[in-house]
Formats: sequence, structure tokens, C-alpha cells
Amino acid sequence: MNSSSAKERRALILRLLEQKEEVLVTQLSKDTGISEVTIRKDLTILQNRNLLVRTRGGAMRKPVENLNEDTAIAKKRMFNFKEKERIGEEAVRLINEGDHIMLDSGTTTLEVARHLDRFQNLHIITNAMNIATELANYKRFDIVLLGGHVRVNSHSMVGPIALSALKNFRGYKLFLGVDSFSIENGVSTPDLEEALLNQVMIQQADKVIAVFDSSKFNKRSFSYIAEASQLDCIITDRAIPAGMMSKLKALGVEVRLV
Repeated sequence: MNSSSAKERRALILRLLEQKEEVLVTQLSKDTGISEVTIRKDLTILQNRNLLVRTRGGAMRKPVENLNEDTAIAKKRMFNFKEKERIGEEAVRLINEGDHIMLDSGTTTLEVARHLDRFQNLHIITNAMNIATELANYKRFDIVLLGGHVRVNSHSMVGPIALSALKNFRGYKLFLGVDSFSIENGVSTPDLEEALLNQVMIQQADKVIAVFDSSKFNKRSFSYIAEASQLDCIITDRAIPAGMMSKLKALGVEVRLV
């Protein structure tokens, strides 16, 4: 396939995404007569140009960005899923047998929960119902799910009941999910109650490990959580913005790239 037909094929993909929210590799391959391997390369190229978002098995229309909008977790899980899986795998390297850990709500912290197979004895606190369910499948961990008001979009527990329960726990390694991050404005999220809970999590933790993909950098949401310097470690992917590594290291924040 020559370069002009490749351009036409990618233009077709973008036109299809104007008509529907998601396209599948298998269907695109059938429609164009091009191999699935080539279609996946097309989708990667278009994603690198910031024209769509890769998902499991295909791609979806790039959403109109609103950092103050509380996006449903089912949709968030489709964004940058490979990066989130790798971040989850790397995060587990910071956990030791018998550790006390805290998992914040979020799609990347969910990937941390999914990579705990090698452990037999962990004490885990979470404010996320879906993460607690995932952890229960191991049938061997000590799990505490914070109570409180349920945020349907994130499956998380927030509010005064959650805050009160959280103050009973100290000395945990906190794996913090992040919606938005910048050096100037720190960590932020669209939801005020989530921000208040995260602030207490950070206060109670011995070590704060932020897990988020590079799309969250240089952004700001409505509700402030913490200064960048309050993080002990950030685990993210290699598309981290230029110059960010040196700025974070100057603040004493360890950075792990996957």
C-alpha cells in the first residue's frame, strides 16, 4: 500500500469516527481489505497525532477535553490502557510481602490491584468498590473498604463517613490515582469530595506513590489535592513532557518510567 492510499485509509478511519464513537480493528480490516497489523499501525499513528484514542480492539473518537468533568470510569478505562497496565506492573515492584498499602480509586490503581498475584499476605485499604471486588478475588488479603457516599462515576466512596474511617489508619504506602498534574498547580481532580479524601490519604501515608499516564501532565482540574513536592514517587510512561523529569527530580520526587 503506497503512502497516498495509507493517507486515504487513515482519513477514512477519522471519517468513520465522526459518524460513531468507536471503530474496531477487525471490522476496519474487513472493510478495507488491509491486515489487522497494518490497521493497528494506522491507529497508533493517528493517536500519536492526537486525533483519536486507542482502545482494546480498536479506537474511539477523541473526547472534547473538559478537566472539570467527572468522566465515568468505564470510559476512562479505555484510554491509554496499555500504559496503565505497564504502570500497574511497575507499581507492584514497590510492594513487599506483608505490606500495608492504600489504593485510591481510578483506572490505573485498578491495574495495581490486578498485578498482586505473587503476594500471599497484604493489608489493603481502598475507597473504591470495584477495586475491593478485584482484591476479593485473591481470597487471601486483608481488605478494608472505606464506607461513605458512593460516587457512581468513579465507584469510589467519599464524604464524612469515609473521611472519619480513613483517620483510623496510618503508615500505609499510598498509590494515588491522578486526574490532572502540573508542577505549578500540583495534583487536582474535578470532584471536591474526592480531593478532600485524597488530602487525608496523603496526610496518613508514609509514602505517596502517584500512578498516572503521561496524558495527565500539564493539566489542572477544579479541586486542588496536593503540591507536586508532596509526592514521593511518580510512575508514568515514557511520553512524559520534555523537561518534566528534571523539574520533578529538583523537587525530590522519584520518577519511574515504563
